[in-house]
Amino acid sequence: MLAQVLSGAVLGVDAYIVRVEADIANGLPSMTVVGLPENSVREGRERVTAALANAGYTLPPRRITINLAPADVPKHGSAFDLPLAIALLAANGIIAAASLDGVCLIGELGLDGEVRPVRGVLPLAVCCRDAGVKALVVPVANGREASIVDGLTVLQAGSLEAVVRHFRGQPCLARPPAACAASIEPIESGLDYADEKVHAHARRALEIAAAGQHNMLLIGPPGSGKSMLARRLPTILPPLTREEAIEVTKISSVAGRLRPGGGLVTTRPFRAPHHTVSDAGLVGGGAIPRPGEVSLAHRGVLFMDELPEFRRHVLEALRQPIEDGLVHLGRSRQSITYPARFMLVAAMNPCPCGFFGSESAQCICHNGAVQRYRSRVSGPLLDRIDLHIDVPALDERHLTSEWPSESSASVRARVAAATDRQLQRFRDRGGIFANAQMGPQEIRRHCAIDAAAESLLHGAIRRIGLSARAYHRVLRLARTIADLEGQDRMMAAHIAESIQYRSWDRMTVRR
Repeated sequence: MLAQVLSGAVLGVDAYIVRVEADIANGLPSMTVVGLPENSVREGRERVTAALANAGYTLPPRRITINLAPADVPKHGSAFDLPLAIALLAANGIIAAASLDGVCLIGELGLDGEVRPVRGVLPLAVCCRDAGVKALVVPVANGREASIVDGLTVLQAGSLEAVVRHFRGQPCLARPPAACAASIEPIESGLDYADEKVHAHARRALEIAAAGQHNMLLIGPPGSGKSMLARRLPTILPPLTREEAIEVTKISSVAGRLRPGGGLVTTRPFRAPHHTVSDAGLVGGGAIPRPGEVSLAHRGVLFMDELPEFRRHVLEALRQPIEDGLVHLGRSRQSITYPARFMLVAAMNPCPCGFFGSESAQCICHNGAVQRYRSRVSGPLLDRIDLHIDVPALDERHLTSEWPSESSASVRARVAAATDRQLQRFRDRGGIFANAQMGPQEIRRHCAIDAAAESLLHGAIRRIGLSARAYHRVLRLARTIADLEGQDRMMAAHIAESIQYRSWDRMTVRR
């Protein structure tokens, strides 16, 4: 007898429907799974057999064939256990096949029949809604995650026996609790912008970076406050919109980072990988592809401390994600795309000992060592960073005195006002990355400058050798500065401030 059950699999951060077909026919006792199953799927045969036996169901000693369609796409993971078990029971006549029409199932089975959580439930819920599936059965721990999606009936199952009873006419699968409130508010992290009371120039730069989602590099001696500034940057970013929150939650779900019973992610990500991270760990990949740090930082901040200590090929892997906001992973059997629209914040010392140009300590590095250290960060990567900020060491007066400083809430209000202006300017674009994503045509339309500003730009191109990319980034940054001041037209002062933030790498080259 033949039976069919709907399930799903994840490809990148999206999902697609998989039809689990089970056929029980005459022949020598065996169970074969076809449809490009990976090892974790093939191992599911043993879990399913034991779970069925412990739930009181015995498979007939006949030839069993299970097909996972479409059969030309690799399948991996343990999420097919539950649909595979239900398909076998339907093929054996224990469950009526008609009761499974329009129902999608997903979940891992324990040997005792417990339905355990799996990755990628939110993308599958979105896929089911778009495909017109009537109901989605998920593990209890994934219930709130699946209920984020409107317009889909979600049922949560704790055991195989409960699922069987439900489809045999004894409804016992409950709906999960509400996923989230209608509005999304940031969760207080305990960090505040007011903790940093000294570096007014760096604080101004961080505010500009937050308002336009611009990449930035902090340069200074050890202990000057670079990491402290970077870790408080998320506190001045605007709250996630619901669309952004769903994007972030989908990535966390695919990566297996949602806590059991968790729902919508409401805080912007902050990722700080160690400098020993591999290229696959940074941009994604692996034998079973998983999102990397750049994707886990989507719609948030990627902080790379001690930037020159990262391996050169790892840093160079950042170039394409910074430009495109996507990571394309090509494999022999499939290609995967992960979103990676993040804000890069990097920190580094000016030299190996850390005290080049410092007044608090004497640098012991010779010129060649300084140059080699700085050359670990390539020019093309520096070209993609909009702000290069000097963070000088603090003297005893700054360390022992109290200085007035704005709170995160106050700065976040100005940043939110600037991003609102951007959203009004680019109504056809979602998210808060409008200025950072402007193309050449949009720059010409929205970044018109007067003769004085044009003269400043020409002088900068001659003196510090701005590339075409850097030229456009100067204009984008000036547009953000004007937005912070509530001005529609860019002035020479905006261009001048924007240019000063791009000088470090060019001066380094000319030394």
